[in-house]
Amino acid sequence: MLLSELLSEDRIRVPLRSRTKDDLLRELVSLVTPGRDQATIEAVLDAVRERERDLSTGIGGGIAIPHGKTPVLEQLAMAAGVAAAPVDFDALDGQPVRLFFLLVGPESSAGAHVKTLARISRLLRRDSLRQALCDAGSPRSFLDVVQASEAA
Repeated sequence: MLLSELLSEDRIRVPLRSRTKDDLLRELVSLVTPGRDQATIEAVLDAVRERERDLSTGIGGGIAIPHGKTPVLEQLAMAAGVAAAPVDFDALDGQPVRLFFLLVGPESSAGAHVKTLARISRLLRRDSLRQALCDAGSPRSFLDVVQASEAA
């Protein structure tokens, strides 16, 4: 599955408005749960927070890939964004984070979940691509960068 199949302009925020780790998690979760009831939103957020308690998903290099599994979702969902200014996210390298990809889904999609996390990690290995995503001035341009990288 291509990342661009999970992302859409309405699931990308450039720039993200939040300035704290928890607020960023809430903002990203809101992008994948539009129109959902508050209990569903909170269940998704709890799953992501629980994963963060185990080990920060701030993987270093200014990147975070928060993720979680929850039975309240029927399929994988992804959101992404760029913070206007770097945010302390308890990253493994101790550096602040600007680039975020959130992945959530049900336990039944565990295999696809792992494959998608690996695809995100591979995508973000290239410095030039990370910079292009951080420089994206709109959700459309962010998505264009992702699609172009997948086509290459």
